[in-house]
Amino acid sequence: MGILPVIDAATEELTEIFKDLHEHPEIGFTEARTAKVVAEKLRAYGVDEVHEGIAKTGVVALIKGKSDSGRRVGLRADMDALPIHEETNLPYSSKNPGVMHACGHDGHTTMLLGAAKHLAKTRDFDGTAVLIFQPAEEGLGGARGMLAEGLFDKFPCDEVYGMHNFPNGAPGKLGICKGKAMAGASFFDIKVQGKGSHAAMPQQSRDPVVIASALVAQIQTIVSRNVAPLDSCVISVTQIHAGSAYNVVPDTAILAGTIRYFKDEVYEMAAERMTALCDGFAKAYGVEIGIDLRNIFDVLVNDADLSDAYLEAAADIVGTENVSDGIEPATGSEDFADMLKAVPGAYIVVGHSGTVPLHNPGFFLDPEVLPVGASVMARVLERRLPLAAG
Repeated sequence: MGILPVIDAATEELTEIFKDLHEHPEIGFTEARTAKVVAEKLRAYGVDEVHEGIAKTGVVALIKGKSDSGRRVGLRADMDALPIHEETNLPYSSKNPGVMHACGHDGHTTMLLGAAKHLAKTRDFDGTAVLIFQPAEEGLGGARGMLAEGLFDKFPCDEVYGMHNFPNGAPGKLGICKGKAMAGASFFDIKVQGKGSHAAMPQQSRDPVVIASALVAQIQTIVSRNVAPLDSCVISVTQIHAGSAYNVVPDTAILAGTIRYFKDEVYEMAAERMTALCDGFAKAYGVEIGIDLRNIFDVLVNDADLSDAYLEAAADIVGTENVSDGIEPATGSEDFADMLKAVPGAYIVVGHSGTVPLHNPGFFLDPEVLPVGASVMARVLERRLPLAAG
């Protein structure tokens, strides 16, 4: 089948949309310009309904097929960027200092707009397409925000599908990991409240820097000595903040980081051990240590049957030789997991040229993949809402 004709004809338009979004990235829950572009394009494509302002900047559109079986299939894209200074030197590099589409959400948004254009023009399906443009995926709770505002109550879906780019140097190859595909995640902040002093007289202090450093080392033993070898868990301390002068032992030290996991019981154990370590260090050193643990992402679970359906749709576009159900689980996280807890569905990755990793200031999403992703998203909806023969 190849690229769907309406999308193929719109390739230049989609590329321009993508470049415009890339030039104007916005952090989660501030995607006002992006949402406006999305809503304007959807209305221009002739969708039946456009709903704005869901979870601040989210957009949902409805497209009715040629007939109405009563079934509804959702397609979702994320819109937010990251607080990263772009270093790609692209002619359409970010114009917003310190903000960059370093994860490809500009591409995801463009792909879903391409699918919308095709679906609104052809309407070769039986039911309703629900197009979800989600804000704030990057750890800010955009999916949970939309769900809290009644996303699937107001716009019910029988199934929902998402997509993410993958800079693996393999353009046009798509894959799915069935079952548990991406890790759940929690963020943590730990405050060590010690006692400051002159650095030349540390005996007068209860040095939070020394305590925090020892605590970091002990946190690393949680995975190595508490998690079963065949289970997966990652605990990374990613921030240490303390002190402001060469000759002062500070009062406080702050640690922050993340836990990634595939089993809730593993996370609960890790959280209990971290809390116990903080309590123990507080008693041992005679200080106060507080810990704040916040679940940010659920484990992303792909429905096995709907994964197969997604791969079959992808094969229609790129050929069976370019799709795979052998993708390994990833310790990265994705808040589409929250939508998949509410509605069954699947999440596919689409490869493209370039190998600079996601969340890197040099990340590059090859625009050549845009019509591929758009066609696959449109095709899975058509397959899941087939028109009656004749």
